Amino acid sequence: MDRRSHLDDFAVVVIGASGGGVEAIAHLFSRLPPDLPAAIFVTLHIGSNGSILPDIIRQRGFPARHAEQGERIFAGTALVAPPDHHLLVRKGSVVLSRGPRENWARPAIDPMFRSAANAYGARVIGIILTGNLNDGTLGLQAIKRRGGLAMVQDPEDAICPSMPASALAAVAIDRCAPMSQMPEVLYRAVPDVAALGGKSHIAGSGGPGHG
Repeated sequence: MDRRSHLDDFAVVVIGASGGGVEAIAHLFSRLPPDLPAAIFVTLHIGSNGSILPDIIRQRGFPARHAEQGERIFAGTALVAPPDHHLLVRKGSVVLSRGPRENWARPAIDPMFRSAANAYGARVIGIILTGNLNDGTLGLQAIKRRGGLAMVQDPEDAICPSMPASALAAVAIDRCAPMSQMPEVLYRAVPDVAALGGKSHIAGSGGPGHG
């Protein structure tokens, strides 16, 4: 069976970034193994501009593509919000929306985070990386309310610190780490969330086996 087939025992990882986010996302995926038991979704503030972010992620050795309307969710693949569309996570599939801008952005991070929390509850890990203003804070609150894990890049390590700083001020964050440590933090968290429905917090041993 294709290891990327639709599984019951995967974590759902949602990642949001804005200014400085390309570099942060590239570093994160350069240190994540493709067999990580997680379906990963990424929103970067790109507006209606063209995006080569999936290419950048694939160059780091992790399967990635722009999400397509209604496609099924698989572990071991990163789906990226396409230009001018919110990426919404449903149970088993994704929806693309040209709904109103949120936090002056489309694609925006909050709708992706909220939808993932509603669909997968405690199996969600939300990560806020570098960026301006406060997109992602309300979505991270929704993830925490449903029992998921909340992580942020250390604002002192971020090119644009206000997005992670906003989340730190408003959400009970499970882990705040510089980008140099974030791949390891995520790698350790995913197996527990995948196997135990997110009920255990950051734990584990070993480290990334890729990059």
